[in-house]
Amino acid sequence: MKAARPRRIALPALLLAFAFGSAHAIETVPGMPPVVDPSNLYSEIAAGKMSPAVAGALERVYVPHVSSNDVYVIDPATFKVVDRFKVGLNPQHVVPSWDLKTLWVTNNAEGTTKGSLTPIDPATGKPGKPIPVDDPYNMYFTPDGKSAIVVAEAHKRLDFRDPHTMALQYSIEAPRCAGINHSDTSIDGRYAIYTCEFAGGLAKIDLVNRKVVGYLKLSKGGMPQDIRVAPDGSVFFVADMRADGVFVIDGESFKEIGFIATGMGTHGLYPSRDGTRLYVANRGSHMIHGKKGGPGSVSVVDFATRKVVANWPVPNGGSPDMGNVSADGKWLWLSGRYDNVVYAFDTETGAAKVIPVGTEPHGLAVWPQPGRYSLGHTGNMR
Repeated sequence: MKAARPRRIALPALLLAFAFGSAHAIETVPGMPPVVDPSNLYSEIAAGKMSPAVAGALERVYVPHVSSNDVYVIDPATFKVVDRFKVGLNPQHVVPSWDLKTLWVTNNAEGTTKGSLTPIDPATGKPGKPIPVDDPYNMYFTPDGKSAIVVAEAHKRLDFRDPHTMALQYSIEAPRCAGINHSDTSIDGRYAIYTCEFAGGLAKIDLVNRKVVGYLKLSKGGMPQDIRVAPDGSVFFVADMRADGVFVIDGESFKEIGFIATGMGTHGLYPSRDGTRLYVANRGSHMIHGKKGGPGSVSVVDFATRKVVANWPVPNGGSPDMGNVSADGKWLWLSGRYDNVVYAFDTETGAAKVIPVGTEPHGLAVWPQPGRYSLGHTGNMR
């Protein structure tokens, strides 16, 4: 790979850098909102930093169920299910749109051609008319908000679509990335790294030139899952369900530089509201279809030291999977994939509330959340 050419620093970015006591300004790709704090790209998802775009949104937790083809709605104030509705086949994730005005349910309809996206109005909590889309296992957005990126897992392909109508714009093939599914974007928006669940590695995608620029096989990985960039953008953290921990990846050189052991079946990754810690959901199994009551847990990793500073076991066993942090940062909401429940972990004590839901809950979304825009998944907010 050629070394990146030095890039001129735009004046607004330079002013922001000096305001935060740093001369290291970040020049973002055109159309991407500026990086306010170069040392913490999560600075704008802190508690209380709510966008005007989410004004009037109901405070809810939306839980998609892969097997029962529906979404349960939980009121986080009471920890009770207050609504439920049918969606398409095999709903995998509930994804906030880039502009924060719509929640999209990705119904990938495994093994069929009946994939669809179901919009949810956050103001009412009700679904709208589904849009037929080929194999939407997951969905992300380009940093400028001009494209939704539908992760067509079965086809090893990324489909870039109009973020509102979902009309196809173009596609990027990733033939060596079997099981392409989760992603995060570099601090400047130039590239994204995707996990290849069934290939034991990663794919690096140049978002500017629209192409795959490299693949990386993880040293002892077997099933990479979620991925998150560090607050300063220097490295990426990759959960691996068979390695039972988190790989540390240098994004620029695209090399593996470390590993953090966490717990069995490492799966989901979520930054704390202050950007100092990473919550790691350990699903308690190395299998796609695990058993109830497994040794599931949540590990808390300190971003600065890359050390585990706490571990929260699930009471009586369980399978914490996907979710996000509450707007105030006090609760970590996760689906219990094999146990048909949702967990709400107290982020101070690690104690968990357990809420029964439907069959095989997966990528739940907590809404609204702080932040200026969403890069997709269950709320990769910036």
